[in-house]
Amino acid sequence: MPLASYGSNLESHNGLAMAASQSSVRRRLHICAGALALVVVARARAADLLSQLTERDAAAGVRAALERGAGVAVDLLGKTDGFWANELVRIPLPEWLQKGERAMRMFGMGKDLDELHVGINRAAEQAVPAARPLLVSAVRGMTVQDAKGILTGGDDSVTRFFESHTRTGLQEKFLPIVGGVTQKIGLARRYDKVVDQVSSVGLVKPDEAKIEPYATTKSLDGLFLMIGQEEKKIRADPIGTGSAILKKVFGAL
Repeated sequence: MPLASYGSNLESHNGLAMAASQSSVRRRLHICAGALALVVVARARAADLLSQLTERDAAAGVRAALERGAGVAVDLLGKTDGFWANELVRIPLPEWLQKGERAMRMFGMGKDLDELHVGINRAAEQAVPAARPLLVSAVRGMTVQDAKGILTGGDDSVTRFFESHTRTGLQEKFLPIVGGVTQKIGLARRYDKVVDQVSSVGLVKPDEAKIEPYATTKSLDGLFLMIGQEEKKIRADPIGTGSAILKKVFGAL
C-alpha cells in the first residue's frame, strides 16, 4: 500500500474513532442530565408533599416511627440469644483478648474465653429491656422542631435522635444492671481471672480491667444499630408497616 494512502486511511480511522468517542461522551452527558433532572423533580415533589403535612401529622408520624423503632429493637435484643444469635450485634471479646486469644487457647484458657464471650452477650440481653422507659420518655418529650429535624435529617435521623437524647442516661442505667448480671453468672469473676493471668505481659490497659463498662457500651451500640435497621425499613416501605400515619408522613419523603 502506498504510504500516502496508508496515511489517509489512518487519518480517516482516527477521525471515526474521535467522532465515536465524542458521541459516547454526549450520550453520557445526556444520561447524567436526565438523571439529575429526575432527582430535582423527585426532591421538588417530596418538598411539596411535606409542605402539605400539618405539624400535627408530622409530629405524630415521627413519634410513631420512634416508638416502632425503639419497641422492635428492645423486643429483638432483650431476650435470650437477642445478641448472641444475631451477627449484626453479637458483642465480640474485648480487643486485647482477641489479640491474645490464640496464645491463651494454647495455654488451656479456651473454655474461659468461650464463657466470657457468651456471658458478655447474656449481660447485654438482660440489660436491654431497661432501655424501654427512657426511649419512651424521649419520644414523649420530642418537640415539633425535633420532628422536623428527623423528617429532613437523613436516613439515620431517628437513630441519631435517640443517641443524642438517651445514650448518657442509658449508660448510667445499664451499667449497674450489667454489673448485677456479670456477678450473678460469674462473668466478672472469670474476667478478673483472665486479667490476672495475662496482666504481667502488658496486654490489659487500665480502662479494660473491668468487663462491665465494655459490655455496657457494646450493648448500647447494638441497641442503636437495631433501631437504625428498623428506621431503614420504615423509610423504605412505610406502607408495609400497616400504619396510616407512617404511610402518610414517610410516604411523602
